[in-house]
Amino acid sequence: MPLVEISLIEGRNAETKKRMIAEVTEAIVRTSGAPAEVVTVIIRDVPKDAWGSGGVPYSPKK
Repeated sequence: MPLVEISLIEGRNAETKKRMIAEVTEAIVRTSGAPAEVVTVIIRDVPKDAWGSGGVPYSPKK
């Protein structure tokens, strides 16, 4: 059973997440041969102040 976890900075709407889940599921089905019914996609919304890159928190970046 494929499990895909996606972490995003919070703020996307439900329709965007729904579309993302559908398209990621399609990609996994196409590349792994697993049926869509066994593909699980988890989207984690991460607050900006809990996200950083290059040693710098995301929230103060411009």
